[in-house]
Amino acid sequence: MPPSPLQPVISAIGEVLLGKEHQVRLALACLLARGHLLIEDLPGMGKTTLAEALARSFGLGFKRVSFTSDLLPADLTGLNVFDPGAASFHFQPGPLFSQVLLADEINRASPRTQSALLEAMAAGRVSVDGTSHPLPQPFLVIATQNGLDQGGTSALPESQLDRFLMRLSLGYPPRQAERALLQGEGLRPDGLNGGFGPEDLLELQARCDQQHCSTALLDYVLDLLERSRHQPAQGHPLSPRAGLALVAAARAWSLLEGRDHVLPDDVQAVLAAVCEHRMDGGQRGERNGELSQRLQAGVDGLR
Repeated sequence: MPPSPLQPVISAIGEVLLGKEHQVRLALACLLARGHLLIEDLPGMGKTTLAEALARSFGLGFKRVSFTSDLLPADLTGLNVFDPGAASFHFQPGPLFSQVLLADEINRASPRTQSALLEAMAAGRVSVDGTSHPLPQPFLVIATQNGLDQGGTSALPESQLDRFLMRLSLGYPPRQAERALLQGEGLRPDGLNGGFGPEDLLELQARCDQQHCSTALLDYVLDLLERSRHQPAQGHPLSPRAGLALVAAARAWSLLEGRDHVLPDDVQAVLAAVCEHRMDGGQRGERNGELSQRLQAGVDGLR
C-alpha cells in the first residue's frame, strides 16, 4: 500500500499533540471532506492546540473567538460601518472571515449567537443587511465545548449539531506521552510546518471527491442508514445528510490510508465520529460510545 500523502502533516501535528494520532487523523479527514469539527472534552485536554495545529499545518488563516454569554451575532459576522468621508457604509468583516475559525466553548454563548454560525457553516457565506458576503476558501469551523454538566453551558440544538461533520473527544493522553509533555518535549503549534499550503489543501479536497465508491460500498452505507431508522434503541435515525457526511468522511479516510478507493473499513473508522452526535442529540453522558457500538454490531452483521 502506498504511504499516505499526508503522513508529514500527521507526524508534525503528532509532535504538538502527543499520543493522539487517531484523533489527529480523524480531524484531518474532517478537513479533507470540507466538514466542520466539534471537539468536546474537559478543559485543558488539547482542544485548542489541535485546532491551531491543523491551521498551521496548511498555512491557513486562523482566528479564535471565545463564545461568551454576551457575544452577539454581529461580533462574528461583522457589520456595515458608516464612513463620514465617503458618506457611505462599508462592510467591516468579522472573525468568521478566516479560513479556520476556532469557536471556543461554543455552548457558553446564547442560542441566537450559536445560530449565527449556521449559514456560514452550511453555505460558506454570511448575509449582513441583505447583502451576501462569501467566506474565504478553504473554510473550516472548529468548535470546542465543555461538558453540559458544567456551569454556564447551553446545549447546541440538533439542527446545529447536524452541521458538524464530526464530533471528537481527545481524552487523557497515554502515560508515556504525558511524561514527554511534562518534560517539555511537545512543540508549540505556532512553530509547526507541515510542508503544505492552502492550494495543496484545495487539491487534496478535490482528490477526496474522486475517491472511488463502489455500488456495493454505497449499499453498505444505505444498510447502515436503514438500520438506524428501524432500530429505536439506536437513538435518533440518521438523515440523508448524515449518509452524505459518512461517505465524504470515508473518502477522506481512504485518502489518508493511501488508497484511491473506499473500503468498508474506512466507513467503520469514521462511523462513531460522524454519526454518534447525530444519534444521541449531543447528550453523551452515560451513553458515551454505546450507540456507535450498537450500530457497529449491526455493521458486522451486514458484512
